[in-house]
Amino acid sequence: MVSIDSAQRRARLAIRHRLAPSARSTDPVDIARSMVVLHATDPATVFLSVGARGIDLTPADVEKALYADRTLLRLLAMRRTMFVAPTELLPVLQASTCDALAHKQRRAYGRYLEQAGIDDVDTWLREVEAETHAALLARGEATGAQLGKDVPRLQTKIDTAPGKSYSKPTSITTWVLVILGAEGRIVRGRPNGGWTSSQYTWSPVETWLPQGFTPMPADDPRTELVRRWLYAFGPAPVSDLKWWTGWTLTEVRKALSPLNTTEVDLDGTPGIILSDDLAPVPTPEPWAALLPALDPTPMGWQSRDWFLGPHAPALFDTNGNIGPSIWADGRIVGGWAQRPDGEIVTRLLEDVSPETRKLIDTEIDRTTTWFGTTRAIPRFRTPLQRELTA
Repeated sequence: MVSIDSAQRRARLAIRHRLAPSARSTDPVDIARSMVVLHATDPATVFLSVGARGIDLTPADVEKALYADRTLLRLLAMRRTMFVAPTELLPVLQASTCDALAHKQRRAYGRYLEQAGIDDVDTWLREVEAETHAALLARGEATGAQLGKDVPRLQTKIDTAPGKSYSKPTSITTWVLVILGAEGRIVRGRPNGGWTSSQYTWSPVETWLPQGFTPMPADDPRTELVRRWLYAFGPAPVSDLKWWTGWTLTEVRKALSPLNTTEVDLDGTPGIILSDDLAPVPTPEPWAALLPALDPTPMGWQSRDWFLGPHAPALFDTNGNIGPSIWADGRIVGGWAQRPDGEIVTRLLEDVSPETRKLIDTEIDRTTTWFGTTRAIPRFRTPLQRELTA
């Protein structure tokens, strides 16, 4: 069995994830493509992830790709998580993941509606979806609140936990928008506010992407998504792929079966790699990076010891969300935060060389410039981030 050590995995990470200076890019779409997708639960993550991997880019360049060129698109996908993806990948994500997500969400919301006493829930819900889509077509773009005024049934209040002290009846607006978004019928557009805002407007896909996209059966797109993940994140254990996709092990194995893969030993852990990707990647120049909370690099694997070491308690919250992290040569060596006055503060969790410290200082300056006058507090705060901003 071929052995691939952690040093080689770190070299691949540096180049494939565009973190070494020689691998950075001037194109936000190219950066997203390199990561398969960008994690977008926290809106600021998308911009900071691009900034860490970019050359001469600004937040305005990311906004241009998202809202003017529309070569990047925000959507719910794997693990019901928000991502920003290259628009070219939309057919793959829709067939491999989003269609099943829409079905799952419709069933879940339908149960709540049924418990509330609504008859023929499937017909009722599809009617509300059609009315909402028609209202959005008429407006061109709208917020959920605006659509709620146009479609009275969106304001239907449902108590999802009747009798519980914590329960609070809520309107179904978000439910309907989630289903329509997962089906690829509506898309999240420019938010009200800056690049850290999640107050998105919605647009019908017919006007946002007038060229449309061709629906695909699920099997081939799943294989294509797996192939892209293996190139960006492999070699890796199959369990990491299962975690990232949110699929069952049977679904993962089925998606893998058309691919030519090779089993490898990862410092004692079994993993797989694309068979045409076995040639070693040269070790790049020394590098450092300040990656934001929920960056797609650390969130790309479930097993992280080979780059995280003992630092999980300081950098992760109890739900498995990573905070802002400092990287050096493929390993996490510390964390960082932005204070209310804009200062970027850091804490190293292990000793680094003077040369590495200089590289980190350069990245602090780059991150400060990227933020400018913008302030952003991560949506999921972690122990070290809280300490640094106390």
